[in-house]
Amino acid sequence: MATFRIEELALADDQIDDWGTRDCKHKNWPVVYTLDMSNCIYVGESLNAEARLHQHRGSPQKRDLKHVRVVVDETFNKSACLDLESRLIRLLAGDEKYTVLNLNTGITDADYYHRADYQATFDSIFEALRTRNVFTRSIAEIENTDLFKLSPFKALTPDQSTAVDHILEDFFADVQHESVSRAVVQGDPGTGKTVVGIYLMKLLSDIQAVNAVDPEDIVDRDASFSEFFLTPYPSRIADFRIGLVVPQQSLRASIRKVFSRTPGLSADMVLTPFEVGEAEERFDLLIVDETHRLNRRANQSSATNNKRFADINQRLYHHDDLSKTQIDWILDQSDHQIFLLDVAQSVRPADVSRASLDALVQRVPRRRRYTLTTQMRVRGGEDYVKYVRRILSDDPPSPQAFGDYDFRFFSDLGEMLSAVRERNRKFGLARLVAGYAWPWNSKRDRTAFDIELDGVRLRWNSRQRDWISSPDSTSEVGSIHTVQGYDLNYAGVIIGNDLRYDARSRRLVFDRSNYHDKKGMENNRLLGITYEDADILQFVAHIYAVLLTRGMRGTFVYACDPALRDYLRSFFPEIAPAEVSELVVA
Repeated sequence: MATFRIEELALADDQIDDWGTRDCKHKNWPVVYTLDMSNCIYVGESLNAEARLHQHRGSPQKRDLKHVRVVVDETFNKSACLDLESRLIRLLAGDEKYTVLNLNTGITDADYYHRADYQATFDSIFEALRTRNVFTRSIAEIENTDLFKLSPFKALTPDQSTAVDHILEDFFADVQHESVSRAVVQGDPGTGKTVVGIYLMKLLSDIQAVNAVDPEDIVDRDASFSEFFLTPYPSRIADFRIGLVVPQQSLRASIRKVFSRTPGLSADMVLTPFEVGEAEERFDLLIVDETHRLNRRANQSSATNNKRFADINQRLYHHDDLSKTQIDWILDQSDHQIFLLDVAQSVRPADVSRASLDALVQRVPRRRRYTLTTQMRVRGGEDYVKYVRRILSDDPPSPQAFGDYDFRFFSDLGEMLSAVRERNRKFGLARLVAGYAWPWNSKRDRTAFDIELDGVRLRWNSRQRDWISSPDSTSEVGSIHTVQGYDLNYAGVIIGNDLRYDARSRRLVFDRSNYHDKKGMENNRLLGITYEDADILQFVAHIYAVLLTRGMRGTFVYACDPALRDYLRSFFPEIAPAEVSELVVA
């Protein structure tokens, strides 16, 4: 039986007064409420809802909001209300109906007494609000969107929160002393490096615009990082030019979409490395996501970008200095930098070298290097990420299982395709992905198929931007360039014949004849570098390691090479744990 009720009124003083007299809980009980107008919404919690609504009525930032919905529950306590408030903010940010007006400093994910019992009530509250047209989608649909996954409204993990706090503290101190600064945040796939970058962009934007922020949103609760909204911090960065650099085209487009819908942020804050190099005006702070995907002076994706690279070098260094990379552009075009990176995710020879990344890290004081370890994506945890990386190395691990993480091997591609489609029907966001081991014939001929195995015919991704969310993605295969940086619920990974296993030497080997990413094995003639098969093997291993860490709930694997198939089979549980858990769910 539901213990909650939702009460509605207008944000008008007389209606608030009348509502406040109806029930003592309107003046002295923890509640959660929403305020909205046609396209904007604010979520709050309070122990004295009547007084808080009057505050909003008098606030320049909130007084134009029209409609109030108050969630009252006999069982609520302060912790439950903070939890529900955070949950609603995150879900509203992922739904496309409203622009969320909250700061991102009040999102919590703290445990408390009987928290699990409240979750069912929260789901019922969500559905009740959905019937009142507050939401347009189900929880599952919202949580599968890029708007939700890339939203700045996130509850940070302890290591993320520590990194953000220390970064801000050092950054503001450096600004005060007019000295340059640099920080590095490292972490395995799924530890939330991109989350930190996006969170910082929103937080710093709100601090800059403190005069447009309702003071009560900061001081009426134990908001994270609230001290940075107080004097003298906002004045130190009031006119700062801040940007988020994202090298990958698809991820950049998705983040721009999120920023265009977030107050204080805008799509033009999300930059390509070339836009940084070409900028006439210097940046005060650049946050660089996926630093390992920045480029060195190598053949670019187009003749236009080859010329742009040379022109930028000419402008910044007075000649086309072949030793300069896009890291150098960022250092030379900004006073402060925050680099987010994972050296094991470089996937092309054009990516900045391991030596350049190591040198960058070494130039940062040790106390300003932060490592994220909490696994936010893969339910198999940090151990799973290390496990699959070792499988693809010369130091294979002992076979291991990962609880209820659905990690299984398929000998027939048709069976894996059926399993992926079944998971997509049940959970959404289940996709096939593969290494670049087949030509992209369908790019020029839409009727052609690219991958034909075990009687199954498939095509590569028909679009390069926002492929995962496109309607055709469920019947196509995504490449590394469409999925790096994204989350899936289930990933069906096809390992092509570009990666084989030599049973005699007991080593993985690269098969150049079955690798079709021309940019992935292109020699760097400018720098006099020739890539041997052993060099390309490292990039290919990185590609498959990235693909194997996309699935939050599970990863399915199919290998084309028979010897590799025999080698890999031993690393998978004989009976996938999900088969047991699904019976329980059913």
